[in-house]
Amino acid sequence: MTARRVYGVHAVRALLDTRPEAVVRALVLDEAAGGRLAPLVAELEARGVDVRRVSRRELDRITGGAVHQGIVVESAAEAEFSLTDFEELVVARGSDVRLLVLDGVEDPRNLGACLRTADAAGIDAVVVPRSRAAKLTPAARKVATGAAETLPVLSAPSLGKVLRWLRSAGVRVVGADAGGRPLFELELAPPIALVLGGEGRGLKPSTRDACDTLAAIPMYGRVQSLNVSVAAAIMMYEVVRQVPPGGGSGPA
Repeated sequence: MTARRVYGVHAVRALLDTRPEAVVRALVLDEAAGGRLAPLVAELEARGVDVRRVSRRELDRITGGAVHQGIVVESAAEAEFSLTDFEELVVARGSDVRLLVLDGVEDPRNLGACLRTADAAGIDAVVVPRSRAAKLTPAARKVATGAAETLPVLSAPSLGKVLRWLRSAGVRVVGADAGGRPLFELELAPPIALVLGGEGRGLKPSTRDACDTLAAIPMYGRVQSLNVSVAAAIMMYEVVRQVPPGGGSGPA
């Protein structure tokens, strides 16, 4: 497995909390190493990680000018979350499973934002297509603020097959579509998979056809579309409102 880069305070903190043994090297902004980065630097050094102080220009170059917050670490890539792993997770979670499926989101920052909210909303796993979709790049991981290190993400060769399998397993598949029923009129109790399309074009026809139900977020102004990460957040938290994670019950 090849090494990958993780940058940003929250993403690095999450990596140290979940897979500290994977970190092999750290690059820290020399002028900031003694400030808020001090606890991270101290922990990295205590673990025997090679910590190097470098200039801002060097960190900017390595991250392509991204907001790195003064720290970049290199780590061994984790084992891929496989289709078998995914199916086992769905079976194990049973009637409580909550999933987010992204049909071709292409902006890594939108992917990262979706992961961040998915983690907060108690989603068990996220599914993305293997091709023609954003990858878990350092930029996506930075926006996810640690969620990419803890939330399983399945890179699916065939989104349609995954959705059909979910339906056969008793998981209700709800797609976001302007032609669907109003979101807040639907019962959205788990087991459930929420499916959202990519930027601009929405769900592919084949994905739309694979859904049990289509849900539309009401739009009352002149703007008739939302950023995919915002739409995903609304749908995920409507599930939370109806059935909070952990077995509670939402408002009547």
